[in-house]
Amino acid sequence: MKPLIPNQHGAWAMLIIPFFLGIIISGGTWLHIPLFIAWFFLYLGTYPLLMNMKKKKKRPELTRWGIFYLSIAFVMITIVLIYQWRMVYFGLAMLPFFLVNLYFTKKKRERALWNDFSAILSFCIGGMASYYVGSQQVDSQCWMIGGISFLFFVGSTFYVKTMIREKKNVVFHRISWGYHIGIVLLFIFLREPFLFLAFFPSLLRAIMMVGRKISTNKIGVLEITNSVYMFLLVLVYFYQY
Repeated sequence: MKPLIPNQHGAWAMLIIPFFLGIIISGGTWLHIPLFIAWFFLYLGTYPLLMNMKKKKKRPELTRWGIFYLSIAFVMITIVLIYQWRMVYFGLAMLPFFLVNLYFTKKKRERALWNDFSAILSFCIGGMASYYVGSQQVDSQCWMIGGISFLFFVGSTFYVKTMIREKKNVVFHRISWGYHIGIVLLFIFLREPFLFLAFFPSLLRAIMMVGRKISTNKIGVLEITNSVYMFLLVLVYFYQY
């Protein structure tokens, strides 16, 4: 039987990059291994759970995969909670955003911008949880991992929509450009050259790529490449202190 795997390129970047920022910046610990396995299978498990709301004919198959993935996630997160029970607070923080995703899926509006923002916040909380496991602190670095990730992936969401679903929406294009320009100007104002460099390519592609005919797969690959570039520059930013 072929595994049920989500095919959203951007979501994979959101799943991995904040989490690994948390690992590297906090120093890493063996608990990150079961935590990442839990995080990975939690994502896989929520996908068939959400699809259950839409595809009634496939519910038996979706349910089987959901139970399988979530069972693995449950076992792994239990190991983490035995050693750091306060991690449960991060799960509770994600719950409202998952309920938002559930609502939009039920209404068949999963492409809504607010649904995307809600999912991004969940992924960013995952990055903060990863940092907490290594540092056992919710400090300024923890919040910055979540904040920087959120700013970046919101920009990515704006850009991808201008290339696909909103490609003929001039007003939406201007909102995207304004957002990207605002973020870059913010880092100039804060005198943060590494964060400026991390976000500047996003500004360039948001302005220069709109209107060009590019396949969905190429858009996804380019976004993953840009995400990796941002990831490396953000690491440099944190290690300069």
